[in-house]
Amino acid sequence: MTSNAERTVFLLAHTGRPAAIRSAELVVNGLVRSGLRVRVLATEAVDLPLPESVETVPDATPAALDGCELLIVLGGDGTLLRGAAFARASGVPMLGVNLGRVGFLAEAERDDLDKVVNRVVTRSYEVEERMTIDVVVRSNGDVVHRDWALNEAAVQKVSPERMLEVVLEIDGRPVTAFGCDGIVCATPTGSTAYAFSAGGPVVWPEVEALLMVPISAHALFAKPLVTSPTTVLAVEVQANTPHGVLWCDGRRTVELPPGARVEVRRGAVPVRLARLHHASFTDRLVAKFALPVSGWRGAPH
Repeated sequence: MTSNAERTVFLLAHTGRPAAIRSAELVVNGLVRSGLRVRVLATEAVDLPLPESVETVPDATPAALDGCELLIVLGGDGTLLRGAAFARASGVPMLGVNLGRVGFLAEAERDDLDKVVNRVVTRSYEVEERMTIDVVVRSNGDVVHRDWALNEAAVQKVSPERMLEVVLEIDGRPVTAFGCDGIVCATPTGSTAYAFSAGGPVVWPEVEALLMVPISAHALFAKPLVTSPTTVLAVEVQANTPHGVLWCDGRRTVELPPGARVEVRRGAVPVRLARLHHASFTDRLVAKFALPVSGWRGAPH
């Protein structure tokens, strides 16, 4: 078995927050005391009180994670999504620690930092793969943009005073057309993010499916749609409508001219997430949304 001295963990944190700095210091010191090597971004290292043994790298490229066993990410949803992009590009599993509000991508909370360190040191974690989506934007038949997302690709209007006129398509067949504020195409992981806020269903992570959720549609038939993972979803922006915008995971954006077509399909590369325990998604859902479960008596024994 590889000794701790030969193991490297990468730490990514939102160092603009004091809580993240304190948390990062605790995690780094715990890992270093246990003999593990730690690597961080140079831009974040300047804000962190780090032991001299900590290695720094200049850029968040896939090569920066070469030789790393794990990527630990400390922060809110935005930081966790930044870490997910880093993890996907490198293939290194991500272990998220939530320092924000909801944090469905996180495996642990701020109060669990000692446990996180212990589990990493003792290799007491498992790795699961989360489905992603690949996104293609076409204009006049030509591919003008390619992207991906872990949570969702959202086609949205830009002008607040005018709706975005779209046609929805599934597997090459039209479904319906209407004016709306936007359309969210999501993964099961993203069902508790933007799609949830738009009124979409909660989908358990182990379910392989794609979601299409309208946002404030002016139509009688504007229900969320759940399709197979092999389905190709498409949103066509009508030629007579103002231009729209595509957001991927709320982080990357590209303008959509009138007539643009956005195609969404299952991603070729998943994101790998490290898991510390076997708590059910049901329990996670109840805890994250503080759902009322008083009065539950359970199944008879």
